[in-house]
Amino acid sequence: MSVRQRGGQAPKKAVSSSPSSPTSPDASRDAFQELQESAKSAVTSEWDYKLALFIITTIAFLTRFWGINHPNEVVFDEVHFGKFASYYLQRTYFFDVHPPFGKLLFALMGWFVGYDGHFHFDNIGDSYIKNNVPYVAFRAMPALLGALTVPTVFLIMWESGYTLPAAIVASGLVLFDNAHIGQTRLILLDATLVFAMSVSVLSYVRFYKMRHDPFGRKWWKWLLLTGVALSCVISTKYVGVFTFLTIGAAVALDLWGLLDINRKGGSLSLPEFGKHFAARVTGLILVPFLFYLFWFQVHFAILYRSGPGDDFMTPEFQETLSDNIMTANSVGIDYFDSITMRHKETKTYLHSHPDKYPLRYEDGRVSSQGQQVTGYPFNDTNNHWQVLPAQPFSEGDLHGHRVKSGDLIKLRHLITDTYLLSHDVASPYYPTNQEFTTVPLEQADGDRFNDTLFELRIEGAKGKADFKSMSGHFKLIHYPTKVAMWTHTSPLPEWAYKQAEINGNKNVQQTSNIWYVDNIPSIPADSERMKKEPRKVKYVPFLKKYIELQRAIFFHNNALTSSHPYSSQPIHWPFLLRGVSFWTQNDTRQQIYFLGNPVGWWIASSLLAVFAGIVGADQLSQRRGVDSLDERTRSRFYNSTGFFFLAWAAHYLPFYLMGRQLFLHHYLPAHLASALVTGALLEFIFNLDPIALEENVDAKLAGKVGNANKKGGGPGTKRVVPAKERIGGNGMLALWGAAGVVMAMVIGGWYFFLPLTYGKPGLSAEEVVRRKWLGYDLHFAK
Repeated sequence: MSVRQRGGQAPKKAVSSSPSSPTSPDASRDAFQELQESAKSAVTSEWDYKLALFIITTIAFLTRFWGINHPNEVVFDEVHFGKFASYYLQRTYFFDVHPPFGKLLFALMGWFVGYDGHFHFDNIGDSYIKNNVPYVAFRAMPALLGALTVPTVFLIMWESGYTLPAAIVASGLVLFDNAHIGQTRLILLDATLVFAMSVSVLSYVRFYKMRHDPFGRKWWKWLLLTGVALSCVISTKYVGVFTFLTIGAAVALDLWGLLDINRKGGSLSLPEFGKHFAARVTGLILVPFLFYLFWFQVHFAILYRSGPGDDFMTPEFQETLSDNIMTANSVGIDYFDSITMRHKETKTYLHSHPDKYPLRYEDGRVSSQGQQVTGYPFNDTNNHWQVLPAQPFSEGDLHGHRVKSGDLIKLRHLITDTYLLSHDVASPYYPTNQEFTTVPLEQADGDRFNDTLFELRIEGAKGKADFKSMSGHFKLIHYPTKVAMWTHTSPLPEWAYKQAEINGNKNVQQTSNIWYVDNIPSIPADSERMKKEPRKVKYVPFLKKYIELQRAIFFHNNALTSSHPYSSQPIHWPFLLRGVSFWTQNDTRQQIYFLGNPVGWWIASSLLAVFAGIVGADQLSQRRGVDSLDERTRSRFYNSTGFFFLAWAAHYLPFYLMGRQLFLHHYLPAHLASALVTGALLEFIFNLDPIALEENVDAKLAGKVGNANKKGGGPGTKRVVPAKERIGGNGMLALWGAAGVVMAMVIGGWYFFLPLTYGKPGLSAEEVVRRKWLGYDLHFAK
């Protein structure tokens, strides 16, 4: 590698015409087509790439499909995604925090094999054989996508112009990775996510290579394919937005280059730039979003029956589902009815009993020593409350008045004959929230009258809507202080029998403030009000349903903050500090432990650090007036390897900002990107010159314009040089040697951890201990 002062650079070669000179569009197009034909002939002669691609693809299918029928029991998160496939096949509405595309693929596979969805994957370890479940067909879907991911990685390297050893190393790190294999052999979503992510990168590389022939058929094809692949990524899991971030950053840099009036291909007018911008917005934003919406439309169209996901949705949404219990059992509530109220999220009843709040809490704060109002999980007569008007009706007109949204009401606790009240006293657990208690009639009608008034706000109600049981989800707002009645999951101490706390939440907009009436025990069973009329399924516009589901998804996604015994932090992932136990069988000592190939992960992570170090050293040397890299090598290093590094960073660093549960499988897309960086750096370290396609094109165009009658004979005309022609024998030999050493180490690590990936054979205690390299929490170590 030569080092030279910038002042000593050789003068640039002149070309036959300057970029600013008038050019013939036909001549430019002909020149580029001729260059493409030259590149195509070079590629078609690269039989070694094709042979390697065939061998790698074959091994990928073997490693993903071998022994896929083991274990014949439900494994880890198959309890979720297998269940969702069954719900699709039974047309039963469910709720999940992930978009529908990946789950629809499982349902499609079940439909192909004639499965009816009778098994609901309730518990890890449930037998597929006894329950007659076509689990191999379900597992074949992610295995197929996982196998296709490996040649996709190879094609990314090939299309980016890297040598065969570099392409083999990059794809080999994914091919022989235990985590990628383990995750793609089970009914899980990550195989779909990673495959769509890799196709997005490949399609964008192909699109970028067509940048000298804009708006042509192939240019549009690869732009739209990039958009479709991006839509599949984000329609599988919302972390797919990181792939959008990767491609979006590259596109932004590309557009910034198109704005340059001194760009090599000639400056663009603002209308021409506008066409480029509009095309990318259409292909990479509008098209993916439309496909994303399409999968939700399919989701709603299939799931038309009431199911376990009903409770996550509003009553209006639930009315669009057939056989919905809530709407079928809904009864209008009149004043003086006694009702039981339940919290929508925790399902606890609003409850009270004669016991008082203690004078002082553990932190020294003082209570009102009023009657306790709590949340109770079971049906009980202490859950009965009578609905009373704020202002009494006349004596002869007490009955038949329907409670409506926006009414001011009072709630009388029937067993203790006291009235619900909130006041400016801190609650037991939340000093900023108000205490709820009850007071006797003389106080409720006297000086505490205002404190017993509550406003009834029915969710989604238009005007004075009727208050109904089951379907009337509501917030109970304390009229004087404007706090909402709220509860949570942390139980109170023994003095409250470990029941739930009820308090006044100042954040009225919070969705966890919602309650509903579960029952009206005061209505006789033979009452006319209890007669059910046939109800028609309600129509709600698609976008309204979509927006409601999106809100529910994001709310519950952010709520996934509870601890898990196998969760991990992002800092652990590049170093593979811990894995996840998927499945165990005590009798045979077999286990599936989700873990990457430590050797491969450590090599890839090390080279990520090497890349950062090279960038830092290069920037420092340029500051001191020293060029340690020639212009083409630096361009290649920053634009191509840098793009792969950007993909790694975009798929990894955002996890540091998340507060939800995280697991090792969240690193798989970033690991694939690190494999691309590893292959590219292996080539760079051996100082291999890149295929300077852009320079060839510019020179070709210049020669073509300068002498349109000369085909390829003008000065500056260069042909695309295949990788093996531009590498000396010694360099190629050294590169093959390095690639061979890396792959031998990777294959060795893969083979050593195979029993933990495939779940067989069972290992002795000594064999398990030998695999606890970093203290992995494996089973059967004793």
